[in-house]
Amino acid sequence: MAQYLIRDLDSAAERLGLRHLAGPIDDRSIDRVDLGTLDRLDAVPASALLILTGEEQPAPFRIDVALRRASARRLAGIVFTIDLALAETAAALAARGGVPVFCAPDADAAELAKAIDRAVAGGASEAMMRGAQAVERATEAAAGDDASSDGILAAASRALGTTLSVVEDPTVQWSERDAVCIGEVPIGRLTAASPDPATEVAIPVVAALLSRAAQRQSRDRFAPTQSRADLLIELVLTDSSRVEGFVGRAAHLGLPLQLSHVVAWLAPANPSAVHDRAPRTVQPALELFALQLVEERPEMWHFAFLQDDLMLVCTEEHGAPDHQRRVREVAVRIKEQAHLLAGSGWEYTVGLGTPQLGATGLRQSAAEARIAAESAIAAGRRGGVELTDVTGLRRVLLDVYASPISRDLLNDILRPLDELGAERALTAVRTLQSYLAHEGSLVHTGRELMLHPNGVGYRMRQIRELLGIDLDDPDVRFAVELACRVRLLGAG
Repeated sequence: MAQYLIRDLDSAAERLGLRHLAGPIDDRSIDRVDLGTLDRLDAVPASALLILTGEEQPAPFRIDVALRRASARRLAGIVFTIDLALAETAAALAARGGVPVFCAPDADAAELAKAIDRAVAGGASEAMMRGAQAVERATEAAAGDDASSDGILAAASRALGTTLSVVEDPTVQWSERDAVCIGEVPIGRLTAASPDPATEVAIPVVAALLSRAAQRQSRDRFAPTQSRADLLIELVLTDSSRVEGFVGRAAHLGLPLQLSHVVAWLAPANPSAVHDRAPRTVQPALELFALQLVEERPEMWHFAFLQDDLMLVCTEEHGAPDHQRRVREVAVRIKEQAHLLAGSGWEYTVGLGTPQLGATGLRQSAAEARIAAESAIAAGRRGGVELTDVTGLRRVLLDVYASPISRDLLNDILRPLDELGAERALTAVRTLQSYLAHEGSLVHTGRELMLHPNGVGYRMRQIRELLGIDLDDPDVRFAVELACRVRLLGAG
């Protein structure tokens, strides 16, 4: 069994309620713990730690005599259970005679002796005692309204006599005994500077307390941002006629819709598993990373998930310089983190909208960003940052695409083509759009599609039969061409 040293006692002083007053802190061993008084000091064996039971301050000359006797008998040290005032002569005697002197103000001498005796004896009982005390102190620290992770760590470390710390580890699973997480989002592992049986007892409970504290801190810090996420999703998905109704709600949540907004759209894709969704652990971990990333930035940021896609909104005063560039910088960092979290096979593409003013402008920028990302993925340009061309007719189409109701109405026109399957339906839409753009000319349509006019005619007969509409009606023709253009805009 390893010896218990004066140095070990000093390391555990805070946990035990001890304060070192004088004498050396060295490697002399403590073989036993005795209770006694200054008058019976001659009966205490060598290498024993004497805990004095007196409740009053001894006269200075009695302390001097006791220190000389303790030195002669080679005691391991003396502990006074009062708030001792030690004279300079006594401190000098303790140093010269090699007698460590401690005080434990207001401590119960018997309980203190029992605690130190367990430490001297070592073994399971001492470890359980220290571990239980660490859990008790950490629980008390976690119970306050102003509880913090640092406070919990400090309280547990004092009780254990060693430093506990959280080491960052994004691979830790929430179910592991030393895991510190926010929900299922990993933060790191709880480790001890000097692991022993006592830390093994305490670490699982302390890690759980730290996880709860971190979750509460995260909720307090980011709850307003997360509340705004729900409103953003509604705003982007609702019909344009309802947009103005969001202004009051947004102001109440601290989202000034009247300012300028730039949206970045982060979309995942896995070429080898096109129908799979990203791992479920990605979204909460990515949200926490994004919130922490922008917390100290001067711009106002908002985040919202639509299934696996992440929408980033940056809000500033109208005319703020480099607005889009700064959004791009943040979006790239988040894209890189998303790739790390999702693992091999998954690529994240960023679509970047332009600065737009007001609530309708935010919807416009979101539509631009979403189409830029989806178009790049459809064209095989995954993993980069894409900007949308928003000039001319494309801007008008983006306005239509940004309205879920308008988009659904136009999709209803072409829905019968979906019976052909995704690839053949897309080919049919491209053929139909080209045919209408060339005013029904099989020759010009075939030239654009690099197809024989008879082939175009065959396709168009099949398309007419599936759609069951009159393409000779100018209004129908206009609606169908608009539907084709919006469908192709979303498909890249």
